[in-house]
Amino acid sequence: MENNFEFLLKQGIPTVLPFSAPRDEVVDHAPARPLTLTKEEQMLAIQNALRYFPQAWHEALIDDFWHELHAYGRIYMYRFRPTYLMKARPIEDYPSRSKAAAGIMLMIQNNLDPQVAQFPHELITYGGNGAVFQNWAQYLLTMKYLSEMTDQQTLHMYSGHPMGLFPSNAYAPRVIITNGMMIPNYSSPQDYEKFNALGVTQYGQMTAGSYMYIGPQGIVHGTTITLMNAFRKLGKSPKGSLFVSAGLGGMSGAQPKAANIVGCVSICAEVNEIAARKRHEQGWVDQLMYDLGELVDAVRKAMSDGVATSFAYVGNVVDLWEYLDEQNLEVAIGTDQTSLHNPFGGGYYPSDLTLEASRELMKVDPDQFVKEVRRTLVNHVDAVNKLVAKGMYFFDYGNAFLLEASRAEADIFDAQGIHFKYSSYVQDILGPMCFDYGFGPFRWVCASGLSEDLAKTDSIAIDVLEELAKVSPDSIKQQMHDNIHWMKHAGEHKMVVGSQARILYADAEGRVLIAEAFNRAVREKQLSAPVILGRDHHDVSGTDSPYRETSNIYDGSAFTADMSIHNVLGDACRGASWVSIHNGGGVGWGEVSNGGFGLVLDGTTEADDKLRNMLFYDVNNGIARRSWARNPGANEAITRAMERRPDLKVTVPYTVDQALLDRLS
Repeated sequence: MENNFEFLLKQGIPTVLPFSAPRDEVVDHAPARPLTLTKEEQMLAIQNALRYFPQAWHEALIDDFWHELHAYGRIYMYRFRPTYLMKARPIEDYPSRSKAAAGIMLMIQNNLDPQVAQFPHELITYGGNGAVFQNWAQYLLTMKYLSEMTDQQTLHMYSGHPMGLFPSNAYAPRVIITNGMMIPNYSSPQDYEKFNALGVTQYGQMTAGSYMYIGPQGIVHGTTITLMNAFRKLGKSPKGSLFVSAGLGGMSGAQPKAANIVGCVSICAEVNEIAARKRHEQGWVDQLMYDLGELVDAVRKAMSDGVATSFAYVGNVVDLWEYLDEQNLEVAIGTDQTSLHNPFGGGYYPSDLTLEASRELMKVDPDQFVKEVRRTLVNHVDAVNKLVAKGMYFFDYGNAFLLEASRAEADIFDAQGIHFKYSSYVQDILGPMCFDYGFGPFRWVCASGLSEDLAKTDSIAIDVLEELAKVSPDSIKQQMHDNIHWMKHAGEHKMVVGSQARILYADAEGRVLIAEAFNRAVREKQLSAPVILGRDHHDVSGTDSPYRETSNIYDGSAFTADMSIHNVLGDACRGASWVSIHNGGGVGWGEVSNGGFGLVLDGTTEADDKLRNMLFYDVNNGIARRSWARNPGANEAITRAMERRPDLKVTVPYTVDQALLDRLS
C-alpha cells in the first residue's frame, strides 16, 4: 500500500466502501467515554457522521457508527483509517500544488504518527483528548484538499471538519483552523461531552489541533529551563537532588529527559504501563520500576552517588507521594503533569483502582468516577503538603492541578482562603524570566526528514545566538547563555521522535534572525528542503490562561482573551502559512484561549518578508500586553523593540506612586 500512497492521499474518501475490521488492539486506545446524549441526540450524531458518505453506503455504515457511539462514546470511523504508514515523510513525497500545503500535510501526519501520538487510532495526539480531527473522514478529506490546493486558496477547518477550499491570495494563510470555539455560555465540560459526541466540535489541546506537535521534545527545553531555575531559586545543586512528578503519556514525557539534562535524580509516576514503556523504549526515561520499596532503594543510591537517573514508577502518583512521605525521602522539587485539564475523561485516575477498573467505572458510573477522582485529589494534596512542610518546593505545572484540587475541596488555599498556597511555574519562573522578555518555545521542523539538515540548523542557530549574546543587555544574558548551551548539546540528548524537529526558547530578535538564516540556507541549498517554523501555543502572546500563561499578569486582565485573538488575526494578515485558535488547551476546555501558527520557509524573498513581519508581531503583541500590565521586564523589552523598529509605537503605562494609593485606604 505504501507504493500507492500518492493515489490514496489524493483520493480522499475512497470510491469503494472499505471492509469493516476489528479495532486494532496493538496500539493504546483512548478510554471509552460515557454516552450522555439523549436518544434524539444519538440519532443526530449518526446523521452527522453519515453525511460524509454517499447514501448507498449508509445502510452498511449505520450499524458501524451506532456500535462505535455506544461502545466508545464517540464515532471515530475506524473503517476508514488509512492502510498506509502514518508518519512524516520528506516534503517532496506529498502530491501538492503548494509548498506550504505539502508542509502542512507533513505536520498532520507527524501529529498522527503512532510513535508520536498518544492514541493514534482515535486521532488524539496528547493530553488524553487533544485531537487533530474528530474522525477519519475528516482526515481523508483534509489531505485531499491540501493535495489540490494552490497558493490562491485557503482551507477553512471547523474543529477538525474541512469546510472547504475558498479563493484567497498568496499572502493569505493556506489553512485557518478553529477548535472548540463555543458560544461562551456553552463552554462547560458537560457541553464538551455533548457537542464532541455529536461530532460538531473538538478539543484541539494546543499543538494537536494546530498540527504543530513535535512529541515530548516540544516542552523539554521549557521543562529544562524551569527545573534549572527552580534549583537556582532554591540555591541548591541539582546533583544528588530529587525531583518528583507524574505523567508520561504526552508532553509530560519530557520531564525525565529534562531532569537528566539538568543533572538531578527524578521520579515520574505513570498509571498507564503502555505509556511508561513507550517512553522507556524511546529513551526518554532510564528505568521502569513497579515496586515502591525497590524504587526508593534505587533512588537513594542514585542520590548518594550523584548520578542523574530518571525513574518511572508504574503506578498511581498518590501512592508514590504517600510512600515518599512515610520513608522520609528528601524531595527537593515537586510538581504534577497528569492531564488534569481532563480529570474525568482519562486525564487522572483514582488511587485504589486499577487502570482497567477506573476506565470501566468512568464509562458505567461517571458520577461515582468523579467522586473517586476528587477523593484522590484530596489525598494527593495532603501528601504534597506534608512533604512541603519538610522542605520541598512545589509548583503547579499548568495542568490545572491547583484548580481541580480546589474544586475537590482539598487543602490547597493559603491562610486567607483566597489564593492558592502554591504558585504556578509561570508566576515563579517562566513569566518574569522568559515571557515578559519575549522568550518562548520557538520550534522548527526540517521538511527533508534528514538528521543532517537538523544538525545544520542547530549550527546555524548557535552562530546567531552567539552573536546576539555579545550585545544582549544584562537582564537577558543568563537566558542567552542557557540557550547557547542548550543548542550545543541538543543533538546529544536524542530527543527526535517523528519529524526532525528542534525546540528553542528564543526572543523576537533571535527568532527573526534564526529564521532569516534558515531561509537563506534553503535558498543557497545548504539545506536540502524547506524548514517549517512554529511554536508551542504556550508562549509570550499565543495564550490567555489565568492559571498558567497569563498567571503573572496582575492588572485584572488575566481573565480576558483579547491577546490570543489578536495574535491569530495579526499572524494571519502578516504572512503565516497557517493559523489556529482554540478554546481549551493545557488547563482545559472553557479555561483558556490559545492561538498558533506555522510558516514554511521555502527560500524565497517572499518568505523573508513574511517571517520578518509575522515573527516580530507574534512576540511583541504579547510583550506589549504584559508591559501594559506593568510587568517590569516587559516594559524593558518593549522599549528595546521600539528602539529597533521605529515604526512600532506601543502604549506604555505610567506607574502610580504607592503613597497616593495608601492615602485612599
